[in-house]
This record gives sequence, C-alpha cells and structure tokens, in this order.
Amino acid sequence: MSGLRVVPTWRHGQERLYVCLTDGRNIAWYDREAARINLLSEDRREDVLDALGPFLTGPVAVGPPPVPTPAELARLTLHPDDDLAPNRPGEALQIALDRDPGPAHRIRRDPRRHALEAEQTVGEALDRLEGAGWHTLHSVPLPGGDRVHHLLIGPGGLYAVHALYARKQRVTIADPMVTLGRRDPLPLLHRVRSDAARASYALTAEVHPVLALVTPSAITLPLPPRNLRITTDADLPTLSREGGVLKPADVEALHAMARDRRTWGRV
Repeated sequence: MSGLRVVPTWRHGQERLYVCLTDGRNIAWYDREAARINLLSEDRREDVLDALGPFLTGPVAVGPPPVPTPAELARLTLHPDDDLAPNRPGEALQIALDRDPGPAHRIRRDPRRHALEAEQTVGEALDRLEGAGWHTLHSVPLPGGDRVHHLLIGPGGLYAVHALYARKQRVTIADPMVTLGRRDPLPLLHRVRSDAARASYALTAEVHPVLALVTPSAITLPLPPRNLRITTDADLPTLSREGGVLKPADVEALHAMARDRRTWGRV
C-alpha cells in the first residue's frame, strides 16, 4: 500500500484531484481539463500514478508543475481541512440547512434560504472576475461564529463583501442603519465594517467593506456611508475596474495567506 489518498476539489465548475500523504500534505494533483498530472515529488511518481489510475480518462502528461510560484507551492502544502478555497458561496449556510432543514411546511420561507440565495448570487458574480486577475474566497470563518461572506482579492485591493437579500424591496440606508421594506431598521453597516476590520487585522492589509444588495426594487441613500461601498449584485463587476493597488505577486501571496483557515484563528 502506498499510503496515498486522492481528494477531489471543485473550483468554478472545474475538478482537480489532489494526491495527499497520510499527514494531509499534497504531493501531486491531476488537472482533468489540462490532462496533466503535476508532481511535487518525483520519487513518488509510480505511487501517484497508481493512486490516480482509477480516475484517469485518457492519455495524460506527467511532470513537475509548470513554473510554480512560491504562492502556489504554499497553497499545495495546505491540509485539505485548512484550505478555504473550495468553499462554495454560502458554504456555512448550506451546511446548516443540510443539518437542520427546518419544518417542511411553514407559512413563510426560512430566512436562511433567502440569505443563502443572496450569498450564492453575489458569489457567482464575484467568481466571474477570476479571469481578470482576481480571486474570491467564500464563507470565510471568523472566531465566535461570524463569517466574511466573500473576500475579493485582486489588482484593486481587498474587499470584504456582505450579501443582503433584498429582492423586490425598497432599501433605505442611513448609516449605520439599513431598512428593508417595512421592517425595523438594523445597524448592519456596523457588522460590515467589523468584518472588514477583522480581515484587515488577519491579513495585515487594508480590506474595504462592501454591502452588496441582491435585486432591490429601489435604494434610498441620503448620504454615502463613511468608508463603505454600497452596490448591487448587478454592479459587482465594477469592482474589477479598480487597479493599480496590488502587483500580481502581492495578489497571489495574499490569496495564499487568506485561504489558510489558520490565518483567521485569532481575529
């Protein structure tokens, strides 16, 4: 027995199969789309090929990763349990709903499902920025049970994006209060700024707070909030037009740091 195990991961609809040692370290991965097995340890070549054998669907190239960067190597050494990159939009909510779906019949829809829909909508919009040099992490856990819904990292800097379900509702914002329709106002902007501040502390870099409203009917905003951006899911691509803040190497290094669960343990 080689002692290797194969761990599948999904990112933006693409599957990678990582080959891990018993302690969780990755020594190779199979990129189906590129038909290539990337080896970090040449001396385990035969063991890796044996482990991946049942998953191979045709001829593949085998060799070291093409021009690996320090950030890529750092990511590959992550234990799968510590890697946040595979998180789906709304990962924490999805897990909570799977564990406790709630009553089968209720007059009003479970508000967690509205929140999940908002995170999925915003997450999908942010994921589409990937080709422009941006990376997004979803459902980043913070101590105490809080989460950064989405962390966007790219040439224009870092953004902590909080998704809010507002379908067909009028949204009134009077810093720090946010009112949806006829509901009571809530000091949501405090939460959005706090999440960004905690992310800044963890990453030792400035993280800008963003509130993303999902399909509101109208937005009333007497005064722009202080140091906080208000946008809608449809306007999220405008974030990718920001540039000139981070170099590509800095983006990759921050992404590698942010995707490590241990980065967020004391914020």
